[in-house]
Amino acid sequence: MKKEVDILEGSIFKNLLLFTLPIALTGILQLLYNAADIIVVGRFAGSNSLAAVGSTSALTNLLVNLFVGLSVGTNVCVAQFTGMGGERAKQLIHKAVHTSICLALAGGIFLTVVGIVFSHSLLQMMETPQDIIGEATLYMRIIFAGMPAMLVYNFGSAILRASGDAKTPLLFLSVSGIVNVILNLVFVIVFHMGAEGVGIATVTSQFLSAFLILRFLMSRDSNYKLILRNIGIDRSMLKRIVRIGVPAGLQGIVFSISNVQIQSSVNSFGSAAIAGNSAAGNLEGFAYITMNATHHALMTFVGQNLGAGKKHRLKKTIALGCLQVTVMGVCISALLLLFSRPLLGLYTPQDAEVISYGVRRMDIIVSTYFLCGLMEAIVGATRGLGSSFVPMCVSVFGVCGIRAGWLLTVFRQFRTLECLYISYPVSWLVTASVQLVFCLIILKKRLDTSKI
Repeated sequence: MKKEVDILEGSIFKNLLLFTLPIALTGILQLLYNAADIIVVGRFAGSNSLAAVGSTSALTNLLVNLFVGLSVGTNVCVAQFTGMGGERAKQLIHKAVHTSICLALAGGIFLTVVGIVFSHSLLQMMETPQDIIGEATLYMRIIFAGMPAMLVYNFGSAILRASGDAKTPLLFLSVSGIVNVILNLVFVIVFHMGAEGVGIATVTSQFLSAFLILRFLMSRDSNYKLILRNIGIDRSMLKRIVRIGVPAGLQGIVFSISNVQIQSSVNSFGSAAIAGNSAAGNLEGFAYITMNATHHALMTFVGQNLGAGKKHRLKKTIALGCLQVTVMGVCISALLLLFSRPLLGLYTPQDAEVISYGVRRMDIIVSTYFLCGLMEAIVGATRGLGSSFVPMCVSVFGVCGIRAGWLLTVFRQFRTLECLYISYPVSWLVTASVQLVFCLIILKKRLDTSKI
């Protein structure tokens, strides 16, 4: 089966969809395995262990997002070089691959140290309840031990997707995910471990996926072949990756800061609210990851076509991407809302209070989630055009500024979970509108000049 989608020729609608689906499936599988973590620990270790696992997600994302953002820089650079073609492009791809893997290893080691040392203090700052903070700290430290593997997989996936191959990362994640689920059951049910059991299972599967993707890159006779002795930092390539990746990472960090603030507010409602919020947030992730696949697809499609000088395909690609993500968002959100109680019951079948808290969140956030997907798709197109600073600024002042202001004003006056959750769709709508204006301005500039 051909793994690469033809990004530069043929039907944009068909090829964009074919490229998006494996990315979406990869993300969905990843979430299914994460959901398995939460379901197993919720069913067999209790709601406190479930809350312990859920209370760390926003904080973990906060610390990881800068380096995940750098993989966005890798994706855009490799995509544009692939579109260029020629001997010069091969040399640039070689430098990008080896610089990226070096960044992944160095960043992973750094995050491991930071996570292990500061986990407990950071969870205390988030006002994590005392009845779960010990277990949450242990779980978080285990997860951060696997950061080098997690980043290697992310950067390796970015390289493959930029070259047009979205299926191989899906295959490797499928294999490692099955291992994760099996180990979850063994550690929690057989050895009676709680959050630490699912943490060890997750880290083990991450190292497996990293090994598989490194082995694949080393074995391929292609422009992106990995040679271990050549792993290192090329300064000029690092600048290119950083120019795109750091703003993307900072945007993710600021997003995570706003989510940490909201998580801290949720924490004030008690352990049941935390558990319900965690279960609902995990389900919402399926809608987000499905839509976010279009974000990654647009980065690659726009980047390659821009690099190849096929600018006549850019407008249609962006328009079709926005249409695709909206339809996907509406459809999957409708399914989640229709089956919200049964799905939440998978996490804590005997706890009606936790399920009720989860439904309260989903009724507001899931019904408007297509706005988040549209916002992310526009950002992906803008990054593919080579601009990452502008969408970062818009997102910081739009999403994060609105949410912070909401917490300080509206939520302070009406201190309910419903009021807290309304800040999400309000921030998405405003930010998506402004992002679209700037995307069109940058697109016009790219169409008017031959310079990437």
